Amino acid sequence: MAFTYPIELRWRDLDAFNHVNNSNYLTFLEEARIRWFATLREPWLTDEFAPVIASALVNYKFPIEYPANVHVELFTAALGTSSVTIGHRIVGDDGRLYCDGQVVAVWISRKTGKPITLPEGVRHASEMLMEPAAS
Repeated sequence: MAFTYPIELRWRDLDAFNHVNNSNYLTFLEEARIRWFATLREPWLTDEFAPVIASALVNYKFPIEYPANVHVELFTAALGTSSVTIGHRIVGDDGRLYCDGQVVAVWISRKTGKPITLPEGVRHASEMLMEPAAS
């Protein structure tokens, strides 16, 4: 099961070749993650803790040309004590895969800057999005 978030392309997302600039893919992925976190029933961000992105990987498959209808799919690729590896895909309405990859989000104490145990709501939501192992 994946969390899916539609992205409306804006003219400003494009580069001189009339396709989405590669840096905007990360913005689309960030927006989808924030929208997913916003659906959680328990806090994912407080005055005491917050997530930081420890790594980001984007495998570009095809350029997204304007106009297009795309959506971001998020799923849990791995779950750790203080981190979650969030797999992602940007896919067109026609099924075309524009990119895939993953980010590692680590929850830290705002006071110390050190990793903390995942908030319970994040852990539960991440378990619900766990991608089944390939056979």
